[in-house]
Amino acid sequence: MPSLDIAKVEKDWSARGFSCGLWVDPPGQVWLDYTHQVAELLMVVEGKVELEIDGKTVTPQVGEEVFIPARALHTVRNVGGTTSRWLYGYRRSA
Repeated sequence: MPSLDIAKVEKDWSARGFSCGLWVDPPGQVWLDYTHQVAELLMVVEGKVELEIDGKTVTPQVGEEVFIPARALHTVRNVGGTTSRWLYGYRRSA
């Protein structure tokens, strides 16, 4: 499987008005019930991450973008048994 081009994702997200950062979680890490005042994008780079967004659970594949609406209650879980790495970006203010 080809590796994800993080620089390309960062450029795309920036053009769409989002920041881009890399997050690294140990096995079993859970970020429970978060909300943000702005929309968020998330993309798995490595590992297996499960997201729950307003009660709906998704398990995105590496390279699959997930949109989290502003003020949506969401949880992120590293469910893969290994370190997970994922990109996150917040919509910038106009």
